[in-house]
Amino acid sequence: YTFDDVQIVPQYSDIYSRSNCDISNSRLTKSYTIDIPLVSAPMDTVTGVDMALELLDLGGAGFVHRFMSSIEQADCIVPLVDSVRYKGYDKNSTPICGTIGVTGDYIKRARVLLSIGANVLLLDVAHGHHELVKEALFNLTNLKEEFDFEVIAGNVCTWEGTQDLIEWGADGIRVGVGNGSMCSTRIQTGVGLPSISSIKECVEVGNDYNVPIMADGGIRSPGDVCKALGAGASTVMIGSLLSGTKESPGQITKVGSWPNEVLQKKYRGSASIESKKDRGENKNVEGVSRYVLYKGKTKRIIEDICDGLRSSMSYVGAKDLEEFRKKCKFVTVTNAGMVEARPHGL
Repeated sequence: YTFDDVQIVPQYSDIYSRSNCDISNSRLTKSYTIDIPLVSAPMDTVTGVDMALELLDLGGAGFVHRFMSSIEQADCIVPLVDSVRYKGYDKNSTPICGTIGVTGDYIKRARVLLSIGANVLLLDVAHGHHELVKEALFNLTNLKEEFDFEVIAGNVCTWEGTQDLIEWGADGIRVGVGNGSMCSTRIQTGVGLPSISSIKECVEVGNDYNVPIMADGGIRSPGDVCKALGAGASTVMIGSLLSGTKESPGQITKVGSWPNEVLQKKYRGSASIESKKDRGENKNVEGVSRYVLYKGKTKRIIEDICDGLRSSMSYVGAKDLEEFRKKCKFVTVTNAGMVEARPHGL
């Protein structure tokens, strides 16, 4: 099942106000938690330094993308470290997140990021259940003798993939294959699993090992965030919802003539032909790119999602996210039910 295939069943609630629902204390890795269960995707049109700083201030986490030199990426991490120091955050418990790959000079990149203060690294690859990821986790485990940090690995969508990554040394698992809005993996390859099913399967393994699961891809609305968390995810990674915001990388462009101008920004998948060409690549294209309407400040988007989550928790009578995951029940819906779920009075 994927997000549109299910709805959350309302239950008896003794919560007088949705503002009483606590959405804090979400596990990002084994040791690190964040105040809201939301993180931004490591895409070059979603998370640069501005987005990462904004997510830090709002209580989430931003994963600075890796499609730049290690020095440029380090320049994005330094302001996060400074912000933690100047604003009085606990530097030992506040995640400062960087992103690396599993080929080339990724260990050198990891060293650079860790040496200037990053404490959570994301292995950003499309297929996480892979020999290269196994080797990378082994090498990063050795690096833990020198630096204090934790690793999130993925992407996977199966029981076996989750179990292997954890046993190879991952401190958090990123779940979702072929379900991103700019991803064409399922069209190009036929590979992937529906989101709700894959989250629930991977969460079972994560719970056995006490390792948190991050749901990634396919999130189009606050309701999808609620369903991902209700299925057991500890955090949810969002990309398209944050594209086109003030804090996302890229220039705002104007289309049309005054006074009917439209503002927009570029949004592209990391495996799109446009993104690959910028990196000197042209093979294995599994993504697309487009312009999206300018959305304004990220804060408004995040607050809308958090409001929807608190409301969802109140519908099932859950005071916090742990209780929400335990109480959340799903019912499958028909195609007619999917249509009914959308506003149809317009």
